[in-house]
Amino acid sequence: MSTLVYHGAADIVRKPLASYGRPDLDFGQGFYVTTLRSQAERWAQIVNLRLLRGTPYLNIYEIDMERIRQVYRCLHFETYNRDWLDFIVHSRKGLKPWQEYDFVEGGIANDRVVDTVESYIAGTMPAEIALGQLAQHQPNNQMCLLNQRLIDECLHFKECLPLSISQKGGKL
Repeated sequence: MSTLVYHGAADIVRKPLASYGRPDLDFGQGFYVTTLRSQAERWAQIVNLRLLRGTPYLNIYEIDMERIRQVYRCLHFETYNRDWLDFIVHSRKGLKPWQEYDFVEGGIANDRVVDTVESYIAGTMPAEIALGQLAQHQPNNQMCLLNQRLIDECLHFKECLPLSISQKGGKL
């Protein structure tokens, strides 16, 4: 069974690459998608404004989650918890905890929670307080596809929609 997922970008992305992104992102160097269309649309606006492009795009794919769970090494974070926090911190510090996985899913360290994460990384906030603050937020959704074979086998481009240009970009 396929699930629709979205990737907001300044370009049409028919053939995603796992190795294209930066290695210090939340879940590592991979291709990021989400089940939340509005989140991908906001991200497309943000990226488009950063790159000063003409049109943001919503790339739409079908993903075979059943095959991913059966064949590939997966990690799923249900909540903003200590494991999630440590994973994000290690990724941002360049320790690459994602290297042992093909697929990682969980919440984004976005503008709702990034101050807490950054304070924890800087050592100005103990883990217990950071986790208490994170517990007040419902995680959104991001999936990081870290393996090119997984992308080629399990992610299928469906269509791409141009979005109207927003001056705000919005919050994730």
